[in-house]
Amino acid sequence: MSDVVVIGGGAAGCMAALAAAEKGASVTLLERNPKLGRKLYITGKGRCNVTNDCTPQEVLRNIPQNSRFLTSAITRFPPEQVKEFFQRQGVPLKTERGNRVFPQSDRAADIIDALLHALRRAGVSIVQDRAQELRRTETLLEGVEGEQGFYPCRAVVVATGGVSYPLTGSTGDGYQMAQELGHTVLPPRASLVPLVAEQSFCARMQGLSLRNVAIQVKTDKKKTIYAEQGELLFTHFGLSGPLILTASAHMRNYEREHYYIRLDLKPALDEEKLDQRLLRDLEEQSNRDFCHVVEGLVPRLMVPVLLELTGIPGDLKAHSVTRAQRRRLLETLKGIRIDISGPRPVEEAIVTSGGVKVSEVNPTTMESKLAPGVYFAGEVLDADAYTGGFNLQIAWSTGRAAGESAGERALG
Repeated sequence: MSDVVVIGGGAAGCMAALAAAEKGASVTLLERNPKLGRKLYITGKGRCNVTNDCTPQEVLRNIPQNSRFLTSAITRFPPEQVKEFFQRQGVPLKTERGNRVFPQSDRAADIIDALLHALRRAGVSIVQDRAQELRRTETLLEGVEGEQGFYPCRAVVVATGGVSYPLTGSTGDGYQMAQELGHTVLPPRASLVPLVAEQSFCARMQGLSLRNVAIQVKTDKKKTIYAEQGELLFTHFGLSGPLILTASAHMRNYEREHYYIRLDLKPALDEEKLDQRLLRDLEEQSNRDFCHVVEGLVPRLMVPVLLELTGIPGDLKAHSVTRAQRRRLLETLKGIRIDISGPRPVEEAIVTSGGVKVSEVNPTTMESKLAPGVYFAGEVLDADAYTGGFNLQIAWSTGRAAGESAGERALG
């Protein structure tokens, strides 16, 4: 019999198992996959954005809902301590733009290996099995029923993730376990997800990546809900890339709002400076076709789309371009409108929004208020953040809080 069983070998589950073991508890970690941390392998484009090098307050500002619930956990195990933890495990870290923290090697595998070695040193028993249900009487937790057997324990941490990237093992098992205990589970929805565009011209530019562009996400009421500069990618369905994934987390009310993106291809130039640039280009290439002038302004794959949006013939000589046409070109470069019909399916999201209702969980211990001895950690909870390492920080912090509390309860 183990004191604590942790269900799920992702970021939150590994941290919970380590924290419980540090309290002196015997721990069994159940993971359905042959390897731990499969989802960690794909975070940060395979580099693993471990956390964000900022204060707990800044982390909380990057959590759009239920941040108050996470205040205790993130304050007690903040980014600084996460960094210290991995550096103690022999993983040198570096901080990049936006305070994003990565392993110096740029290899997510180094983070996973560090967790695995730490678990082994702590004496955690790692078992490949898929948990099916929590067995309990009316007041007493008995253990975890798995496909391969029964695992008796005094406390259990559910860290099964959400439903994003189901091939990594995140298939919503924890939601069912929580519901069987009487918990409310808010329907999972995509957060940090590519977006589907209404306009067909996005598909014509499929594969084109744009760096150093700026976007504004607006509603039909002209309200700007997000604005940032960075990198985006055109796809066969619409838009993806870091800028779009972050923007998607702000677009949470498709039932009531219509969203569109205003894309600025030249954010470094204000309208006056851009107009001077256009005048110079047109004068220097006065005998060339307009389409060739445009090739000097945007990637070649974008030229036909820009000609279509401006309504200026590509074979028009540069010296024949009128002031009104030049103005249309400027306005298009500074503000292509892309209407969004919705997000891609939740299975394609990096992070799931929704999950176990946090008002039914103790924010200090992560223990269920409905089923004593059961704890929740990570993405299974209804808490998600913007990009930049904040979602992994939630996993580390809640995993730590749940594991420590579960260990203390089991030995108490």
